[in-house]
Amino acid sequence: MAGHTLTLTRLVHASQHLVWAVLTDLDRAPEVLRNVTRVERMTDGPYAVGTRWRETRRMMGREETEEMWVAESDPLRRTVVAASSGGAEYRTTFELEPQPDGSTLLRYTFRAETPDPSGVQKLLWAVFGRLGARVTRKVMEQDLEDIAGAAEGMGGVGR
Repeated sequence: MAGHTLTLTRLVHASQHLVWAVLTDLDRAPEVLRNVTRVERMTDGPYAVGTRWRETRRMMGREETEEMWVAESDPLRRTVVAASSGGAEYRTTFELEPQPDGSTLLRYTFRAETPDPSGVQKLLWAVFGRLGARVTRKVMEQDLEDIAGAAEGMGGVGR
């Protein structure tokens, strides 16, 4: 197995309900997340396990589109979004922890891995893994900033 996992946290000055609303509003993702340029829903209905969409993101100066789906959903507490591309599997987990002051601690984990890597894939992970992790961290930090800004703008909590 080859890959990397990154976890970042951010205190969002908004209720768990508002943070969840931002995370699960797929249609507004291009308005909220600066790196998402387009979302095309593949299933109808509310955000739930099995919901599928194509998300286009701008990364390192180019756009990439990935098919994604909700793999797990525990409303207001945790959701896992999965994707698979080029032999690699991706899992993005958001965990929401309410705080005594009404704010929410948001934990964001991104895992990329190649379950059965070829020799070339192992070499690529070794050579480009650190660069990929740095780029991923920057994108995750921007996502957290954008999510917090959107939730706080919806009527966050007193500071």
